Amino acid sequence: MNRDLPDVAATETPSIQAPLQWVGMSRIDIPFHLAEPGCPGPVHAMADVQVNLPAATIKGIHMSRIYRMLDDLSRQTAITPSHLETLLGQMVESHRDCETDSARVILNFNLLVRRPALKTPELAGWKSYPARLEATLARGHFSLEARVQVEYSSTCPCSAALSRQLVARGFREHFPGDKAVTTDEVTAWLKQHATLATPHSQRSEAQVTVTLASNAPDFGLMPLIDQIEEVLTTPVQTAVKRADEQAFAWLNGQNLMYVEDAARRIQHALLKPYATALVHVRHLESLHSHDAVASANGNVSSARFYTEEPDSRHNPIPQNSD
Repeated sequence: MNRDLPDVAATETPSIQAPLQWVGMSRIDIPFHLAEPGCPGPVHAMADVQVNLPAATIKGIHMSRIYRMLDDLSRQTAITPSHLETLLGQMVESHRDCETDSARVILNFNLLVRRPALKTPELAGWKSYPARLEATLARGHFSLEARVQVEYSSTCPCSAALSRQLVARGFREHFPGDKAVTTDEVTAWLKQHATLATPHSQRSEAQVTVTLASNAPDFGLMPLIDQIEEVLTTPVQTAVKRADEQAFAWLNGQNLMYVEDAARRIQHALLKPYATALVHVRHLESLHSHDAVASANGNVSSARFYTEEPDSRHNPIPQNSD
């Protein structure tokens, strides 16, 4: 029956004959499973799938073929890099009549994982991490990139220093001269006036792109996210009680950082596992309406790293003594 239906792509030629770099579809809804620790169930992805069209006289590609091949991903128990390489090979093979020799697939999705509170036992909440996989098969060469985004809190070192100066000034004004001051008096003053000035903090974003080996058994997205959060030390929280909020405030106080500091920390942490990691961080400033940004392109051959800044991972969160 299909033979009776017109197929303009096969029977007509384009009025302007020129090769095209990529042709295909974007924002296709598709569920698929990933073998990522702590991420249950399928993820909802938006997929872009495309092939090149070198044949200038071909009017259109076979989009329905590509769609059906992509749909097969949703039937896999857990997709791996090899599944994407197979998909791209099938896309190229199905378009030999178009002289196609390259294909790519881009998957944008959110990883949903349960994260525990900092202090309260058994308290946890769901946290979403935007992620992207981009696989390309270009003339037989397969390449794969993964990108993740992590939200964290950043407290400005300059603002903290300025705030401490004002608190110290207020203390001197309240306790002038060389008069002896008791611990109870100091404690009472601090409880009332330690926030005489507060440093500005803001929600911040770290976006990291890494190249994965074609023979990797999985994508390693959650281990990458965990490594980024560990080095930043102040990832945003989910469910909290007052003890967790206090612990988070303490972590921020022990973890002052400029946008430059955040970018360098991530770059340094990923140097060995991902020598070509691309790092981009953005601090959504609360002081002004524009953001602070920093990027590192993974070219760290001439970089020197020092580990003199405090590392809050070695300073346990203090217990609430109230």
